[in-house]
Amino acid sequence: MLVAVEEVANKSFDYVVIGGGNAGLPLAVRLSEDPTVSVLLLEAGDANLNHVEILRPGSFIRHFFGKEYVYPYMTNKQLFLNNSVRPWFRGKGLGGSAAVNFQLWMRPPAEEVNDLERLGNAGWNWDDFQRLIRKVERFYPPTTEVQQRLNSDCNNWNLGSDGPLAIAHPATIPDVDLKLQQTVLNSGIELACNPLGGDPTGTFFAPCTYDPTTHTRAYPTTAYYLPNKERLNLKVLVFARGNRLITTKELDGSIVATAVELDHGGQIYTVNVTREVVLSSGTLKSPHILELSGIGRKDVLEKIHVPLKLELPGLGENVQEHLLIAISYEIRDDVQFDTIDLLRDYPELVEKHAELRTSGEGIFTMGLTNATFASVDTISSKARAIIQGARDAILAKIESYSSALQEQYKIQLERLENGAPSCEIVSFPGLSTMYNPPKFGKRYLTLAVGLNHPFSRGTIHSLSSDPAVDPEFDPHYLDHDIDLHIMTELVKFTRGLSRISPLKDVIAKEHNPGQGVQTDEEIREWIRDRCSSFWHTAGSCSMLPQASDGVVDEKLKVHGTTNIRVADLSILPLHFVGHPSSFVYYIAEKGAEIIKATRSDEQVKDL
Repeated sequence: MLVAVEEVANKSFDYVVIGGGNAGLPLAVRLSEDPTVSVLLLEAGDANLNHVEILRPGSFIRHFFGKEYVYPYMTNKQLFLNNSVRPWFRGKGLGGSAAVNFQLWMRPPAEEVNDLERLGNAGWNWDDFQRLIRKVERFYPPTTEVQQRLNSDCNNWNLGSDGPLAIAHPATIPDVDLKLQQTVLNSGIELACNPLGGDPTGTFFAPCTYDPTTHTRAYPTTAYYLPNKERLNLKVLVFARGNRLITTKELDGSIVATAVELDHGGQIYTVNVTREVVLSSGTLKSPHILELSGIGRKDVLEKIHVPLKLELPGLGENVQEHLLIAISYEIRDDVQFDTIDLLRDYPELVEKHAELRTSGEGIFTMGLTNATFASVDTISSKARAIIQGARDAILAKIESYSSALQEQYKIQLERLENGAPSCEIVSFPGLSTMYNPPKFGKRYLTLAVGLNHPFSRGTIHSLSSDPAVDPEFDPHYLDHDIDLHIMTELVKFTRGLSRISPLKDVIAKEHNPGQGVQTDEEIREWIRDRCSSFWHTAGSCSMLPQASDGVVDEKLKVHGTTNIRVADLSILPLHFVGHPSSFVYYIAEKGAEIIKATRSDEQVKDL
């Protein structure tokens, strides 16, 4: 239940979870299933309960234009993006980024989940992922007629049917998406045979976190919190920013968290911890809290004048991000279908479509669902040369890489050579590019193309001991040449789709980048100027052995501590194909299971 700060300040709780987002909120709710334990969840944003802007599908990007629902984080200047910055927005409030994301529900490739175990994390594999993600999912399969329309066979997806999170295809699939899929098939890419069963290679219509009974967004707040908000042992404090952990040191040198310092309304409070602290503040903020607590790289802590309590050189390192560039087309005036552009140009239609939504119709029942994943050699005849060039470049600098990064690059090169679907194309029913502004009354189709296996590695580190000062977000975009080479080939392939029927028959002209961008060098320069992020950042608290610069072990416990865990996408040591929301829920469920098992083991010892 939601509580006031006076109800928790200076009080003791068995578990304190910092961050009420995609991982922290489900994890806290699962821990509170044991009525004998007390759980406190700290969320820096508001509860945002029953907000139309969050619950209404199709409200793409609207959340990003104010500070109510997102933190407007920005990267630092990127050397290889012509010294420009990029937005790194993150969700603000209960549900975190799952409250403002684009609702795509995917599962990673089975082999790439198994790579986590290969990197030294026992028990993190595809079979375990399937076991726990089915516990999350409540899938509403489309009718046979709809499946035939979407060229989809959901029977082998093996999604869960009785979990708390509603998963379904949105009620409205724009006709242009159907034409796009047929165009992709005509280009030579095949239908994905089992996109949610471990192999997303190909083209398919993905489901969304969409409740078809109410035509609303499904996310941690609706799935986990609201059905359990009256639990007396679950306290939720909003507008509570976790600042740092207060710790002591055991005789063996290990660090123990005894309390959490938090900021609420500009006042500093503490809450005491009797069992464990779980950081679920996301890839951008979990390492920040650890550094302000004296845990991390010695050189970073010296610069911000925080006493070093535990040295972990890998903290804030190994940051990876899915890179994105958007291509948009103006739709012919004589082609009949709606896009979200109508709501921009004709505000009076917003109320109309809001009413249509209640009956499962209109723009507010659309979702991003048309997805294609392809290997580099599928989209480019230059694939062999690109891959060999990457191998040569890595071998030339191999001695400068840590053993952990050497192993990651080995796996990444294997993925490329084995035809892993590193390249993504997902459609957006409208104009989502902010440059080359739209023309009034025109409708658009945007194709977001992305690189899912980046070789570039970034960092996230604190700039000050003041918790109100954000860390420096430095993704090192395009730091590795292969990322730019693959993106260039992917842009060329995607632009080629506009010359293939039936897509070419509905397009009037290319809007972005436009006819002024044609040569490879012009494309590369456009990418440097305009590429952005899928906001799938991972790796800043990598789950790896400590000898490999890991931050947490396979039990999510921070190396060198007794009761501090991290449970969010920051623990992912090597990024995978696809949108990672499902994997974050998996982290939450697995984290809760690990913690419950630890408690059970301790209870047995006490007997």
